[in-house]
Amino acid sequence: MFASRVAWTYLLLVAGVWALSEIVGESRWPTLLLAYAPPLLWLLPAPLVLLWPLGRRRGFAAALAGTLLAAWGAGLLHWRPQSPGPLRLLTYNVARTLPEGAAAEVARTLQAADADLVLLQESNLIRPADLRTLQAALPGYAMIRAKEVTTFSRLPVLSSEWHDLPANNRDVLLTRVRWQGRPLSVINAHLGTVMLSSLLQGDLARLQRSRTARMGQVRVLERIAAQEEGNALLLAGDLNTPPRGLVYRQLLGTFGPDAHDQAGRGPGWTFPSLKLRIDHALSRDLTAARAAVLNVPGSDHRPLLVEYR
Repeated sequence: MFASRVAWTYLLLVAGVWALSEIVGESRWPTLLLAYAPPLLWLLPAPLVLLWPLGRRRGFAAALAGTLLAAWGAGLLHWRPQSPGPLRLLTYNVARTLPEGAAAEVARTLQAADADLVLLQESNLIRPADLRTLQAALPGYAMIRAKEVTTFSRLPVLSSEWHDLPANNRDVLLTRVRWQGRPLSVINAHLGTVMLSSLLQGDLARLQRSRTARMGQVRVLERIAAQEEGNALLLAGDLNTPPRGLVYRQLLGTFGPDAHDQAGRGPGWTFPSLKLRIDHALSRDLTAARAAVLNVPGSDHRPLLVEYR
């Protein structure tokens, strides 16, 4: 009887975590933690929960259902068909000041990706010589910069502009290019981080400020999307947002589907140290045909390569 209770408790716990993360999300700080916590946490009890009822032949179906739900929520069961696409985009947070010699590794990654559009974040925090190394790796590309984001394009550039993000020292970079005879608006963004560490320090006010700042930054993105009405639209970058919760759904509603959801496989962790997917590519009037996180050295993030049609 106890084994069955353990199994059902686990199933209800996992279901409750995902429901609260999705429905309540960032609107309350306890559910914000659920939405932003590494999803593998909810799989940790699974081996014990499975073994306990298996030996007693009670509650195994509930334990298995809870395990599969946790694995699905963590993205381990995600699988989408893939095919080549004519438009290639790479987004990559090159992570503050690169260690000595890492710029050459990043340059090789950019070259090998053979992307039409390369979107870098935190590019202002690397050495000027390293940025020149990256630029030299992409001959024939136009380079457009804002405060800490850089976009490289080998498509014809029509115009560009930057928009200030509130409550941090970052800009959103909007670049309009021409692709297949029509304008395409490309937004390179790096949103602020929700300061979860503040909760551990008991500073709920700082947590609230970081959450409020992010909502203001999302409103900036929404205004840009509205002004680009009629153009195909891409938003990509380090959005510091896991694929759940209210902010993520708000971004999907404004910019369209996530490339990984459409054409990715596996969990798609772009921040591997915490097993999180926080770098995204969302598109309006384009369809992702293939999305892959590249396992390469050079940064604490991993680059996301997407092919569109």
